[in-house]
Amino acid sequence: MIEATPAAIQACGLGKRYGRRWALSDCTLTIPAGHVVGLVGPNGAGKTTLLGLAAGLLAPTAGTISVLGARPAADAGQLGRVGFVAQNTPVYPGLSVAGHLGMGSALNPRWDAAAARRRVEQLGLDPRQRAGRLSGGQRAQLALTLAIAKRPDLLILDEPVASLDPLARREFLSTVADISAAHEMTVVLSSHLVADLERICDYLIVLVASRLRLAGPIGTLLAAHSQLSGAPQPAGSLDDLVVTCISGALPDDRGPEELR
Repeated sequence: MIEATPAAIQACGLGKRYGRRWALSDCTLTIPAGHVVGLVGPNGAGKTTLLGLAAGLLAPTAGTISVLGARPAADAGQLGRVGFVAQNTPVYPGLSVAGHLGMGSALNPRWDAAAARRRVEQLGLDPRQRAGRLSGGQRAQLALTLAIAKRPDLLILDEPVASLDPLARREFLSTVADISAAHEMTVVLSSHLVADLERICDYLIVLVASRLRLAGPIGTLLAAHSQLSGAPQPAGSLDDLVVTCISGALPDDRGPEELR
């Protein structure tokens, strides 16, 4: 009997509370492995909280979450299977590019040193250059290089292109798409820029007011939205779907399940 591949992320009744405020509430969600997933929602909707829980940086207040079939960050092996790039694409300003690669090699048992060096060369980065002297786009690409050289099964990106110019953003997203296709890794990408997500994602999650509003394959969601809204075929744009969802313009009796 062939065992089914575990979901990339599985959450049941997941919640995170800070004081009296729920940053994420009653989130039940399955993200199948092998997709490039776009995560969208207004500011404060819970996107960063959900990604932090998946990365093992936060502990749930309620419910459960598993990542690649295990508790997030349960051990060193689990940490090595997940790559994470935070919103500010953190690097160490006083450390050289080569120093970052050396640190990555020391901390990650699955580290692909050849791939890391190759990416640095392709990006035209000087290994001797300190990260603090790199451009915003170069720092983002260095952070991505550190994440993917871990050879993760799941890559989590929390608005990594928010501060990049259009060219740097396009180059970053192109890299993500190429890596996902080449290594069959699952990618979860949070962004406010729906057009960017539409370019590379095939699965969508929408959070509104700390709750899951919508989740499913983008093609399926667009077709269902077009049918339910009476819009002409082919299905409308992803931006239309997201705006309708966030604005609360969906029919009152329609939950996320109807669009999966």
